[in-house]
Amino acid sequence: MSLHRRTLPLSTAVLAALVLTSCSTPASTGSGADTPASPATTADSPSEAGTPGADATDRQEVDGLAPRAVLTYDGGIMAVDTETGDVLTNTESEGFLRLNEAGDGRHVLVSAGKEFRVFDSGLIVEGHGDHDHYYEQAPALTGSTVEAAEAGHVVAHEGKTALFADGSGAISIMDTSAFEDGRIDADEVEGFSTDDPHHGVAVPLTSGDLLMTQGTADSRSTVQVVSPEGEVLAETTDCPGVHGEAAAMPTAGGDVVSLGCENGPVVYRDGEFHKIPVDEPYQRSGNQFGSHESPIVLADYKTDPDAEQERPTRVGLIDTHASVMTTVDLGSAYWFRSLARGADGEALVLTYDGELNILDEESGAVLHEVKVVAPWEEPEEWQSPAPTVKVGADGFAYVTEPSAKKLHVIDVAEGTLLDSFDLPETPVELAVVTGEGSHGHDHADG
Repeated sequence: MSLHRRTLPLSTAVLAALVLTSCSTPASTGSGADTPASPATTADSPSEAGTPGADATDRQEVDGLAPRAVLTYDGGIMAVDTETGDVLTNTESEGFLRLNEAGDGRHVLVSAGKEFRVFDSGLIVEGHGDHDHYYEQAPALTGSTVEAAEAGHVVAHEGKTALFADGSGAISIMDTSAFEDGRIDADEVEGFSTDDPHHGVAVPLTSGDLLMTQGTADSRSTVQVVSPEGEVLAETTDCPGVHGEAAAMPTAGGDVVSLGCENGPVVYRDGEFHKIPVDEPYQRSGNQFGSHESPIVLADYKTDPDAEQERPTRVGLIDTHASVMTTVDLGSAYWFRSLARGADGEALVLTYDGELNILDEESGAVLHEVKVVAPWEEPEEWQSPAPTVKVGADGFAYVTEPSAKKLHVIDVAEGTLLDSFDLPETPVELAVVTGEGSHGHDHADG
């Protein structure tokens, strides 16, 4: 099928249709649920719900911050102190919820059907000249939301955060610092759009340009870089089924972003798109994980176009600067929530045998094999609970074990299991916040 270029200039007209709402959701501590939200008000009408957290009166200064894990379960969201294992809050919320780090080290954006909800972890860092002060308060939904048809993926990249609505193609971009007060106001958002609705993604580049996918609900093969004025600066149509992106170490020419396709990945580097050669006619790396410390992107590696549920044992290591990819066979399968990156660029993969494999991303050598969870398999439905791996800015890895209702903490550098905590609910999604903002974004989706 031939593809032709379709260009829609970036326009703030989309912003006029973007409705930002703010509704109050008081916090509770322990295992009780939050009270129901009050009727929504527009973001232009300030309300108490817009303040950080649900109630800042419990804010207290501390000498340092313990990372907090935010987890979804069937029926709600909970936040856990990863040093003590204490459940700090438990908020009832219906529907399937997805978690995305906002990029500021404090807030998590919850993809919830027709909106993105802002969740405040309660970890606060305030700079005072040559030093910082640290504060904690109860985690809670702030009440601030961004309406989005089929709220999809969130990308936090170099001080900007982009929200993508699959059902409309609308892209909402804001400074990551906009989350500081727990609310999103209309004047803090730039609205853009793709040509047609599709399951896509957008990445704000440090140049001020925007990398975004183009496609439809039935087909997507195009990735563009577009200037603020709407000029297409770079484009590839050779990325069938485009899905999955990750930022890697930049070059002197600017940002480096890798994207997954069904005929091998494509990399945006030095203002152009570069195709990564693969041996197979079908090769999908739809889940990618990058590090600003490394040119290497970790990716899944699927090669069977007819598989209803492929269970690969190989992972890909994409050298985004050299435009080559190598593979490592771990001898045991994994799924899309199995992959993560360490603070020093290490490649992490949790396999069916229950081991967290910690690889040197350059050589592919396995540095550590840490027995973490009981043997498991990917569920038939990707929304169902199964082990998930995330790495915080502290460099520790956090792994859920839904079958045992546990959260595990691993020292990546040492390759040791540090702690295991019991959870009151069966975890599904996981995000880890430390108070320290992130530089890039990794895209994982089933």
